[in-house]
Amino acid sequence: MLTTPNLDYNLLAPILIVLGGALIGVFVEGFIGRAYRARIQIIIALLTTATAFCWVISIHNLISQSAAVDSVSIDGGGLFMQGAILAMAFVALLFFTQNDHFAPQASALPGSQEEAAAVLAGVQMTEIYPLVLFAISGMLLFPVAHDLITLFVALEVLSIPLYIITGLARRRRLLSQEAALKYFLLGAYSSAFFLFGGALVYGFSGSLSLATIRTAAATPGANHIFLLLGIVLMSVGLLFKVGAVPFHSWTPDVYQGAPTAVTGFMAACTKVAAFGAMFRIFIVGFAAVQNDWRPVFVAISIVTMAGGAIAAISQRDVKRTLAYSSITHAGFLLAGVIALSQAGLTSMMFYLVAYGFATIGAFGIVTLVRDSTGEVNDLNRWAGLAKKSPGVATAFALFLLSFGGIPLTAGFIAKFSIFTAAYASGNIAIVVVGVLSSAIALFFYLRVILIMFFKEPTDDTVTVVVPSFLVTTGITICFVITLVLGVYPNLLFNLATTMTTLVP
Repeated sequence: MLTTPNLDYNLLAPILIVLGGALIGVFVEGFIGRAYRARIQIIIALLTTATAFCWVISIHNLISQSAAVDSVSIDGGGLFMQGAILAMAFVALLFFTQNDHFAPQASALPGSQEEAAAVLAGVQMTEIYPLVLFAISGMLLFPVAHDLITLFVALEVLSIPLYIITGLARRRRLLSQEAALKYFLLGAYSSAFFLFGGALVYGFSGSLSLATIRTAAATPGANHIFLLLGIVLMSVGLLFKVGAVPFHSWTPDVYQGAPTAVTGFMAACTKVAAFGAMFRIFIVGFAAVQNDWRPVFVAISIVTMAGGAIAAISQRDVKRTLAYSSITHAGFLLAGVIALSQAGLTSMMFYLVAYGFATIGAFGIVTLVRDSTGEVNDLNRWAGLAKKSPGVATAFALFLLSFGGIPLTAGFIAKFSIFTAAYASGNIAIVVVGVLSSAIALFFYLRVILIMFFKEPTDDTVTVVVPSFLVTTGITICFVITLVLGVYPNLLFNLATTMTTLVP
């Protein structure tokens, strides 16, 4: 006899709302004229993410251990991650409205000059909005999934749309398509590793549920060979998603080749989903064998922090520099996973929000620096940018200082809290290497600031375009959050502390 599954649609509503918005977007693509799609699609995307975010706020006290049988567990930590993803996605979508990567050359467009101008404004690339919403739905499911099958499904739902939108750039089509192909091939391999690892873990425990896996792992005298092999293979898939060394090779190429607004969205939201899922997997499912896997993760965290910081020094492309910066921050965030404590989860949650908004803002500013051919990513051509646009240069400098962990920015509080959690858990090596890596990383952040503020302009063709209202709003939100959380961190830190619960 088949029994009807017990589904709590109230707790699942944020995921269902985003999926519904994505499906509506697909119908808009099929039945609405091209001239009207852009405005309709951005309204649908923004309303969908805003509505889902409000729903998360409304249910933050209605925590259930089984929103969908034993497959989805809604708890404080999961709701915080969902809220962070939706808030960042909303801001990231604002930058999609002014990105010349989505427009083809005017000579390739049919119709009159007025029609060509409308298309160049972004009308023809509206399919990106439902794809982004599908990716967001997978991101919302990933950190609350409580069994291996649901984890894998969520991983694929968030990954496949990202592979597609990475290759949607029209101005640098070959670079974008190359990045999408690399991302797809390496992502497929990492997903296969994750799936094979899950099969081994299932063979060990006889169950797909993280709770049952934890019980089996804690059984005295159990043979952990299959479990440990499964952990290794599953870790490959997770570490690929966060861009940790040695699974980071895709990151610089994809960040450089993808449309810049897409890069900001991926860099911020994917990390929240992946680290949220990683912490749940290891603290709920694999905590009993932490002495076996933790030394490996300590080594990966150290190599990731140091490797990303050192590699960033030699970069001359703004987007590749931010990509290696992202790798370094992945190493910092791994310290929160390794801590396996409430302090570790709290600090990781704060760090993800602080890093995410600064990243979205930084990539949003990159879309504004252009010449006649499109975006200008060569750092040397950014010389004297502050003289052309003091406001844009100041905002970018604040985001870089936050990445470097300078006091009075959100990044300083984030690094201090996550290093404190790592020290409390006895991982002193991570703290030492993390501080040294931060000092190295600060070098190339300050180098960019010096180029913008203290060098004379050498290229008159580089200009800073006037941002639209939505883009200005997005940059302002990121700027204010980065500054306010640095001065008043308890506004978010207290919330993160109260939401630090995971269903066992």
